[in-house]
Amino acid sequence: MNELASVDWSRAQFALTAIYHFLFVPLTLGLSFLVAIMETLYVKTGDLEWKKATKFWMTLFAINFAIGVATGLIMEFEFGTNWANYSWFVGDIFGAPLAVEGILAFFMESTFFAVMFFGWNKVSKGFHLLSTWLVALGSNLSAFWILVANGWMQYPVGMVFNPDSARNEMANFFDVLLSPVAIAKFLHTVASGYVIGSLFVVGISAWFLLKKRDLHFAKRSMLVGASFGLLTSIFLTLSGDESAYQVAQHQPVKLAAMEGIYKGEHRAGLIAFAVLNPDKKIGDDLHPFIGDIEIPYLLSFLGYRNIEAFVPGLDDLVYGNPSKGVISASERIESGKIALGALKSYREAKKEGNAALMQESHTLLTTHMPNFGYGYLDKPEQIVPPIALTFYTFHLMVSLGMWFLALFIIVLFLLMKREIMRYKPVLYAALWSIPLGYIAAECGWIVAEVGRQPWAIQDLMPVHIAATNLGSGNVMISFTLFAILFTLLLIAEIKIMLKQIAIGPDGGH
Repeated sequence: MNELASVDWSRAQFALTAIYHFLFVPLTLGLSFLVAIMETLYVKTGDLEWKKATKFWMTLFAINFAIGVATGLIMEFEFGTNWANYSWFVGDIFGAPLAVEGILAFFMESTFFAVMFFGWNKVSKGFHLLSTWLVALGSNLSAFWILVANGWMQYPVGMVFNPDSARNEMANFFDVLLSPVAIAKFLHTVASGYVIGSLFVVGISAWFLLKKRDLHFAKRSMLVGASFGLLTSIFLTLSGDESAYQVAQHQPVKLAAMEGIYKGEHRAGLIAFAVLNPDKKIGDDLHPFIGDIEIPYLLSFLGYRNIEAFVPGLDDLVYGNPSKGVISASERIESGKIALGALKSYREAKKEGNAALMQESHTLLTTHMPNFGYGYLDKPEQIVPPIALTFYTFHLMVSLGMWFLALFIIVLFLLMKREIMRYKPVLYAALWSIPLGYIAAECGWIVAEVGRQPWAIQDLMPVHIAATNLGSGNVMISFTLFAILFTLLLIAEIKIMLKQIAIGPDGGH
């Protein structure tokens, strides 16, 4: 019982760190490009108003960047402190992209950040502009390597299991690097950062317009923000489609939870809106929704590019559906226990010097390795993630994404008509959409991580095996300290940002 409590505290601590970290990261990703675009306009036109706008948004970027680094470093250390078994099992693979991120991307980002922020009037215009673009590229390269690592956890490829060390070892770096899940995850995540950066610029500009301050600066900034936001919202939609397609191919349980599907069907519709039935259980005949609006055929098409395709439900994936070729979780648990037994047999045979038994055990282990992690589960129902949390956060994320697309179109239309000042409700909507952007991004991560429970590494290692064997009291103390520290950092960032925004573009430097 204590061990379970320790796992739960470790899980909560990592979730806390990741949630706080991702409050800082998306603004860095998006605002870095917006600053680079504004500085490019300044260098191309020589218009000092663009230089003023660049400096204002650059100052806000720097505040966010500096505080965001602290949470990111803590998250990487937690792999060693709280997830030692995980680090042992896959550290040879997982550590590589994180090391590249630190050595190359973060190094580039940090080096040119100093030139970008302190180099005005000390280096040439061209070199300063190059530094600003390299900071933007470095920020996104950092995200790429981190998301390669995360994508591998969702879809482990490019490795072999070494029974002598009981570790997974990298066999093909490019399989890990170019995994379709990792690429889709990277594109969708950075696109969400671009949209949040755009919402931030549009929303703060709306505040200046509502206050009737710095109108020229605000309208110019809003134009750049809304244009960038519209383009990246379209890209966000397309990358979201690809991301969901990859989930359908490699994580069908997550897809079933995202859509609240219990019984699989051909020509499955996409749930546009629904309220889940709280009494519904796996395997019963109750309807999954109290009420729902469904778009016919769309889920089969989006998930499998075929409106006739069969989409398995949770009942199929837990209890099996032989007519559709869906293996039950019970069969996979049995297969996983054979794999664990074969590993134990291999290691005993190695101690005894029994080469024939070693070869036999290794062959058996290799055959059942795809279900290795299932051997740690006791019941088939354990493969089902928290359905309500996954379902509602997914639909909230999608709904907010559609709202952001509409908002950017409306703002651009009113700016081109030169009537944005007349529509105060639109300006207030833009201002209050800033926190909605963060809510949508956090929902996306909840879908990605909660939706793949119980796995730390999909099909290979469940979370309760990945955790370090720590006392729950120790983790509870560190959780509390981190919660206080991160909250103070967030409050500090918001206060510094609000002060800088109130000063305005004429007082930043």
